[in-house]
Amino acid sequence: MSSSPAESHESVIAATRHWLTQAVIGLNLCPFAKAVHVKNQIRYAVSDATNMEAVLADLETEIQALVATDSDQVDTTLLIIPRALGDFLDYNDCLFFADRLIKQLRVEGVIQIASFHPQYQFEDSEPDDIENYTNRAPYPIFHLLREDSIERAVEAFPDAEDIYGRNQATLRRIGLKGWNELMKK
Repeated sequence: MSSSPAESHESVIAATRHWLTQAVIGLNLCPFAKAVHVKNQIRYAVSDATNMEAVLADLETEIQALVATDSDQVDTTLLIIPRALGDFLDYNDCLFFADRLIKQLRVEGVIQIASFHPQYQFEDSEPDDIENYTNRAPYPIFHLLREDSIERAVEAFPDAEDIYGRNQATLRRIGLKGWNELMKK
């Protein structure tokens, strides 16, 4: 899904919430997502950036805001980028700089970034492999996570290392047809 210039922040957030509730939570792709969703601890930030430099500026703002906010209020942030980084290779390039930004801001070990993109493709996979859909979202997204929240979630979920394999098995089971049905509004 790509965003037209006239597409509102509300519609971008609605599409992202739909993906989160139907795929991420609905398929249990991330067993940690439901709790922060139910507690309204997810910040949905829409970037109006149209180039990588502006995306990184918005990312810096969101990282700083997350660090400055009590985790009981906002535990995680989804920075949604509907107007830039539509090409997955451009997104990957930006992800490299995003990781460098984490280090420059001295929040390594405090904040980490999970990546989602409409054309997400794991290394050594084919573009149409269903397993790529574990990280496919309606828009390019940088998911900012608090490291301490991840540690608590992993402690509460004893088989956290099995999530990746379980997700791939789930997506192979439902196939592209099942995924497309989930994403319909």
